[in-house]
Amino acid sequence: MSTPSCLRFNWSHLTPLELKVRAVGLQAKSPHFTLEGHKFLIFGGSIHYFRVPQEYWRDRLLKLRACGFNTVTTYVPWNLHEPQRGTFDFSGNLDLETFVLTAAEVGLWVILRPGPYICSEIDLGGLPSWLLQDPKLRLRTTHKGFKDAVDKYFDHLIARVVPLQYHQGGPIIAVQVENEYGAFAVDKEYMPYLQKALLKRGIVELLLTSDTEKDMPKGRIKGVLATINLNSFWKGIFTHLYKVQRNKPIMIMEYWVGWFDTWGDIHKVKNANDVEKTVSEFIKFEISFNVYMFHGGTNFGFINGATDFGIHKGVVTSYVVLANLMLSVLKRGLCWGPGWPVTVPCYLADYDAVLTEAGDYTEKYFKLRKLFESVLASPLPPLPVLTPKAVYPSMSPSLYLPLWDVLQYLNEPVITDQPVNMENLPINNGSGQSYGFVLYETYICSGGLLNAKVHDIAQVFLNETLIGILGYGYENVNVSIDEECQLLRILVENQGRVNFSWKIQSERKGLIGSVTIDDIPLEGFIIYSVDMKVSFFERLRSATWRPVPASYLGPAFYLSTLKAGSSPKDTFLRLLDWNYGFVFINGHNLGRYWYIGPQETLYIPGAWLHPGDNEIILFERSKSGSYIQTTNVPML
Repeated sequence: MSTPSCLRFNWSHLTPLELKVRAVGLQAKSPHFTLEGHKFLIFGGSIHYFRVPQEYWRDRLLKLRACGFNTVTTYVPWNLHEPQRGTFDFSGNLDLETFVLTAAEVGLWVILRPGPYICSEIDLGGLPSWLLQDPKLRLRTTHKGFKDAVDKYFDHLIARVVPLQYHQGGPIIAVQVENEYGAFAVDKEYMPYLQKALLKRGIVELLLTSDTEKDMPKGRIKGVLATINLNSFWKGIFTHLYKVQRNKPIMIMEYWVGWFDTWGDIHKVKNANDVEKTVSEFIKFEISFNVYMFHGGTNFGFINGATDFGIHKGVVTSYVVLANLMLSVLKRGLCWGPGWPVTVPCYLADYDAVLTEAGDYTEKYFKLRKLFESVLASPLPPLPVLTPKAVYPSMSPSLYLPLWDVLQYLNEPVITDQPVNMENLPINNGSGQSYGFVLYETYICSGGLLNAKVHDIAQVFLNETLIGILGYGYENVNVSIDEECQLLRILVENQGRVNFSWKIQSERKGLIGSVTIDDIPLEGFIIYSVDMKVSFFERLRSATWRPVPASYLGPAFYLSTLKAGSSPKDTFLRLLDWNYGFVFINGHNLGRYWYIGPQETLYIPGAWLHPGDNEIILFERSKSGSYIQTTNVPML
C-alpha cells in the first residue's frame, strides 16, 4: 500500500507532551484534517476509562499506541459521575482528568464524547436514573427539567475539561456533541442547545456529531462537522453525507470491529481479515477513523445497559463478552503477527474488540499493527508485556446468609401504603435507587390471583417459599394460603435499563403501579433497597453467618476466600454449578453471572486482589452451588 501524504511525516514532532506552542488545533476546513497546520489523519481507538481498573489505564493506552493508533476516544458517563442529584464523583475509576493526562503522557491525542447521552450499552445510555422521577420530564429534549439538569452537570464537568484542551496545552483535540441523536431526533432545538452549552463553558476545540449515515441528516448541526458510524465500508456509504457536507474531511467516529452480546444470545464475532481490509481502505482514501472498541473492558457492578426490541435483554458483564482461545490458537498455542510467530497467546476479545478485557492481544491487534507499520513513517513503540494471569485453588463457600437474615443490615426501609418504583423511593437524598434489587413486603390474609407489573423480573415468596416469577410479560401468580395471614414478598431486579431508542423514557424499575389479588389492591408495604453498595458489605461483616447447607433454594449471600499468594495476578472466575447472581471481591462488584451464557467467566483484575486471603461474596438469586473455580483464560 502506498503511504498517504498525511502519514509521510514523523508524528513525533506533534505529540501531546512535546508540542509547546498551541496556535492552531484540529481543523476541518478542507477535505482533510490539519493539526497545527499539518495534514493529519486520525487513527482512533475507543477505551472507556470507567470500564477499566484505574491501575490498568496506562497499560491499555500504551498498547493502543504500540498498535499504531494516535488518538484515544472515550465517552463520559453522566450517571456514574452524578449518582445522586448534585453529588459528583470524579475519583478512582472515574478520574477523567487523570485518564486524559495519562493518554497525553503515552503520546495520544484525545477525542472526548461527553454526552449527556452516550448510549455505550450502559444503563439508560449514561443518563442518571433520577431523571425518571418526574414522569413529565422528556429525556434528550429542551424540556426545562432536562436542560436544568444538563446545565448543572455541564457546569461541573466542562470546568474539568477546559484545561485539558489542545489550546491550553492538553491532548483533547475534538469534542463530540451528544451521541447519535439522528436516531432519536424528537426536538430540533436540542442539538443546537448542547452546542451552545459547550461553547459558552469554554470548549474551543473542533466540535463533532456522530450518527449512522442514514440518520446523520437528522442528527447533524449546521456548522459542526458531521461524522458517521458504520459496520462495513461499501460504495455509496457517504451519499447522505456528501449531500449536506462537502469539502470536509471524512471521519468514521465508530467503525464497529465487533458487537455487544446480551444474555441468552450467541457470541458475536467479526472476522479479523475483514477488519484489516476495511481499515486499509480507510487509509487508502485518507479517511480518519475510530475503532469501536479497541478495548471494551468490563461492565463492573450494575452498570450494564439493555436492549428491548420486543424482549428485554440485559447486556452481559464483559463489554461485551469474554471469549475462548481461537480454534487456531488451540491448535498452535500462538498468535500469528508481525515478527511471526509471536510467543504470546492470542484471544478473541470482549466486544470482539482489538484488545481483550484483560488487556491481551488478538489477531485483529497484530493485523492492524502490521498494517500501520507499513504506512507510518516512524517506527512503532515496542509491544508492552502482557499482564500475567494465574489459576488459584478452587474454593467452596464456607458460610452463607439468606437474604431474609440480612434485612437488618440494610438501610432503613420505606413504609408506604402503595408500592413505589425504584427511582422514586425517598432515599439517597431524594435521588431514589439506581441499581440492584428492591424487596417489597406486605401481609395478605387471603389467596387468589396476584397481579403486578414489574421491571424487570421478580421472585414472589410467601414468607421464605418461592411461589412464582413475574416479569417479561408474566403479570400473574396464583397465591394459595392457609387461614393465617402470610408475609408476601416480591424481590424485583433491575437487569439494566435500555440504552438506546425512545424506550429510555419509560425505563422505571421495580413494581410499576398497584399490586392486586383478585383485583383488590394490596396496601401497607415495607420496601427495602437492596442496592449492595460498599457500605452494606461493611455492615455485613458484623453479621452471624451460618454454615452452608448441602443445598439451599432462594436468594442468599455466600462467603468464600480466594488465596492469591504473595503476588496476586489477573484471573477469571468460573461458577459451573451456580445459577444467577453477582460476585463481590474485596468489596468490588465484578458484575453478573448467569448460566444461560454466552459469558461463562468473570474477570478479576489482579490489581483488586490482596496478597494472601481475599474475600469473595456471591449473591446467588436461586440456588446454592458447590465450587468456585478460577482459570487463566476467559471462556464462553
